[in-house]
Amino acid sequence: MTQKQYSVEAIQNGTVIDHIPAGKGLAILRQFKLLHYGSAVTVGFNLPSKTRGSKDIIKISGVHLNEKAANRLALFAPEATVNVIEDFKVVQKMPLSLPDTISEVLRCPNTNCASHGEPVKSHFYVRTKSRQTRLKCHYCEKTFSRESVAEA
Repeated sequence: MTQKQYSVEAIQNGTVIDHIPAGKGLAILRQFKLLHYGSAVTVGFNLPSKTRGSKDIIKISGVHLNEKAANRLALFAPEATVNVIEDFKVVQKMPLSLPDTISEVLRCPNTNCASHGEPVKSHFYVRTKSRQTRLKCHYCEKTFSRESVAEA
């Protein structure tokens, strides 16, 4: 009898963000402040993936992301899935779709934007054109690529 061995330990209850493109896991941890929940977080980098070759995975014990929070992840990992875990079993799989707007997660790359010097939360309108994701800042009305906003 062969026994499967997993690279990342199972969690009893919580959320698993799976199929993250390899190398994007750390950015997702940072951008979405996943360590701020105070719960145990397990991260796997460059794990084997049947469909992509390699992937990252994040497991957050005791935390359940709602659909809105899960969809914000689509900016970084559109092919990722968010799995809700209860009693070591997947009870819900949420495929991601881009939200129309995103607030508080990203920072406007325009250093002259009002969102830098004023006590306001960032707010972007999300648009996809020719398979390219673009974000328009609510305050300065400038449009940026997803990558330039993610790095700001």
